[in-house]
Amino acid sequence: MSLVTLLPFIVLIGAMFLMTRSAKKKQQQAANMRNEMQPGSGVRTIGGMYGTVKEVNEETVLLDAGPGVDLLFAKNSIGAVLTDDEYNRIVHGVEHDLKSDEDLVPDDASSLTGTDAAAPAAGDKVELGKKDAAVEPVAEPLAEPVVDVEPAAEAKPVEQPKKSEGDSEAK
Repeated sequence: MSLVTLLPFIVLIGAMFLMTRSAKKKQQQAANMRNEMQPGSGVRTIGGMYGTVKEVNEETVLLDAGPGVDLLFAKNSIGAVLTDDEYNRIVHGVEHDLKSDEDLVPDDASSLTGTDAAAPAAGDKVELGKKDAAVEPVAEPLAEPVVDVEPAAEAKPVEQPKKSEGDSEAK
């Protein structure tokens, strides 16, 4: 056999080797992450439930999912071990990494317009029209085309041929 005929098989075997190697790396990283769990760590399960680790056993993990709610999960069902900041942000809605209050978007858009004019009161009318109405002449609307239609009363109904007793529907 020549090298040209063996080349596709060699490439295929090489691709399979690389794919299994990367999958093994991911499995090893997940196992290391699960082994590094300690009581007090925030975790997310593969089902999307968040909880705090209370106890770690050889094959299981006891999670505190809320006041008085303890859940027992298999170690393999832990999808991610979260940092304290990430866990607090997701579960409690606490943000620790806000830079300053200046970076926040204001509640209204008045600071974005660049004018310091006071906003009109609730009862004041605001003019939304053009200021120079005399500059542009308003075009007259075109008249609608007239369509001559026969009144419905004068329309003649279409007569169906009368059936005799010998005629049938199917022919």
